[in-house]
Amino acid sequence: MTSGTPEEEYAHSPFIRKQGNIYKPNNKEMENDSINEKTLHDVHTKEIDLVNRDPKHLNDDVVKVDFEDVIAEPAGTYSFDGVWKASFTTFTVTKYWCYRLLTAVVGIPLALIWGIFFAILSFIHIWAVVPCVKSYLIEIHCVSRVYSICVHTFCDPLFEAIGKCFSNVRVTATKVV
Repeated sequence: MTSGTPEEEYAHSPFIRKQGNIYKPNNKEMENDSINEKTLHDVHTKEIDLVNRDPKHLNDDVVKVDFEDVIAEPAGTYSFDGVWKASFTTFTVTKYWCYRLLTAVVGIPLALIWGIFFAILSFIHIWAVVPCVKSYLIEIHCVSRVYSICVHTFCDPLFEAIGKCFSNVRVTATKVV
């Protein structure tokens, strides 16, 4: 049976799919399948970027206060260079370490509170809001069908009759001098 081309060798062999997984036919390649599964499983345990901590630019509009934004000496009114340097260092280091201390003390409890809040929000949205809206839309569809039938049955003939009554009415405006 090894008499020729690879196509002849596979002519009588069991079906082998060239692309995708036979159990997941929508996936194009086996390598992508394992990557997609890994991506799906790593949603909750993904690594975080310690360099770019605002990749979605959520805090671009937040006030970013530097020393030059708060303290500035106009021309002709300068303090000693040493005082200026010490003030800059004091401001920068104090802001840096106060922020770090506050995040260490308050950040973790707030992260816990925000995690609980968004979990509750997701739960309410998934298990209460969306089903209520879907139920409302289903019920209002039935009501709208009945309302439409009533309007077409009772109002349409009435308005057509009134329209025919007033269809011969002609209004003319004349200007009296």
